[in-house]
Amino acid sequence: MQYSYPCVLNPEEGGGFWVSFPDVPGALTSGKDRAEAIAMAEDALGVALAGYVRERWDIPIPSPVAEGQVLVAVPPIVAAKLALYSAMRAQGITKVALAARLGLSESVVRRLLNPDHRSHIGQVEKALRAVGRSLVVEDRAAA
Repeated sequence: MQYSYPCVLNPEEGGGFWVSFPDVPGALTSGKDRAEAIAMAEDALGVALAGYVRERWDIPIPSPVAEGQVLVAVPPIVAAKLALYSAMRAQGITKVALAARLGLSESVVRRLLNPDHRSHIGQVEKALRAVGRSLVVEDRAAA
């Protein structure tokens, strides 16, 4: 799954934009201009999806981009952690079980799943392989 979500840039009366994500209701922000609004949207999306992990909710599947929407992606390391979290949920793998597969402590796995914790991408990739998943990086034109 790609962790890129469509957002709506809503113009404000006094200038600037407020941003919402149809698929991630808790991700709301604003900016004084379009560029700032999109930059703030990236951060708001990451924070909101980290909340899904903390609450142990399923990560929403992004809907297709509709006319007038802008596609916003989470940073690659956050996407990798969300993919790991989603794979573990789908397969019913606990943190303890993944730690045993990797020869690590449960606390290390907990940090690998935490989108707010700095992790090395190689460690997350190894964990993804342990649950039968892999990571693909793609570039695209900026919004």
